[in-house]
Amino acid sequence: MFHIKTFNAIAPEGMNRFDKENYAINESENPDGIILRSQKLHDYDFPISVVAVARAGAGTNNVPVAKCTENGIVVFNTPGANANAVKELVLASLLLSVRPILKGAQWVQTLTGADVEEQAEANKKQFAGHELEGKKLGVIGLGAIGAMIANDAYRLGMEVVGYDPYVSVDTAWSISRRVHRANELAEVLTTCDFVTIHVPLTDQTKGMIGKAELAKMKKTAKLFNFARGGIVDDAAVLEALTADELAGYTTDFADEKLLHHEKVLVLPHLGASTEEAEVNCAKMAARTLKRFLEEGTIKRSVNFPTVEMAFHSPYRITIINKNIPNMLGQISSTIAEMNINIDNMVNRGRDDYAYTLVDIACDNEANAQAVATRLEENPDIIRVRVIKNPGGSY
Repeated sequence: MFHIKTFNAIAPEGMNRFDKENYAINESENPDGIILRSQKLHDYDFPISVVAVARAGAGTNNVPVAKCTENGIVVFNTPGANANAVKELVLASLLLSVRPILKGAQWVQTLTGADVEEQAEANKKQFAGHELEGKKLGVIGLGAIGAMIANDAYRLGMEVVGYDPYVSVDTAWSISRRVHRANELAEVLTTCDFVTIHVPLTDQTKGMIGKAELAKMKKTAKLFNFARGGIVDDAAVLEALTADELAGYTTDFADEKLLHHEKVLVLPHLGASTEEAEVNCAKMAARTLKRFLEEGTIKRSVNFPTVEMAFHSPYRITIINKNIPNMLGQISSTIAEMNINIDNMVNRGRDDYAYTLVDIACDNEANAQAVATRLEENPDIIRVRVIKNPGGSY
């Protein structure tokens, strides 16, 4: 029986993936896995029982990833599950930035009298606005969200420039050939009429758009931040807007100092808040966590490498260890010393840590646990788990 602890309300379409025969939800203070949305875990005292955290969303800045890594806790996220929701909100915000639709709608509500239609026709020019077609959009970050925005903005008739030095092969295949790839951030900032940001918040991206970057932008340009609040220096933005060195700013992250500014549109973090996005994130998070607990498979982790292997043996040993030379040799030798054969084995490293799956020809759970106990004696091994093949496919 696996125990799952939830923070926040997780869509039932996701939680229903945990069958009642094998999973108990919120029945133990020593869970095997945690699934959450926006709850901050930086002050959470993780029980030693926790082996994985699944974030139903793309960002993991509310999870102490480094601390989890050191303790052998795998952190998962759900990249792409909410991409369409964010994409649609960005496109809507682009349209709102050039057409004063909201002001026009609010103004109409103030009209009175039998000639409302005539009043509207006579005064509508003040809400004329502009068109996006033919304008240039810069997309910083070409992950799942950025790639979708780039493609759809092109279909709206915009000229699109994308910048992402770390774009993946899969994403590269999904981006239209008509989207120009910039080699430097400066190319996006200096040439685009609109700039939208879609990168994760890291030590490298914090304050990525500050005073120096804003100074490179056109005075008529408008900036959009639907990624994370800390990526943009809001104080620098306000300074640029006041000096007429930037035409507008739209953000999905509320900050008191941004409110009531005529050139700023602040949204209440609506990006991934559609019902569909919440369901998609919950389903992906639950599926990823379930596979890890039952098979040891790692996919979509932010702190450990992707590791998958068909499970045909009676038992599987999962090992999180320091990524140092001869670890595979030490693991293999330890298992061999216990007179147990290795059926299959895969190892992948990521930065200072590595993850190994070892399928062993052992039909006795006590012997499998004995192997784990011996491996745990190695000071460079962080965590060891034994998984029994639930399907008996061996």
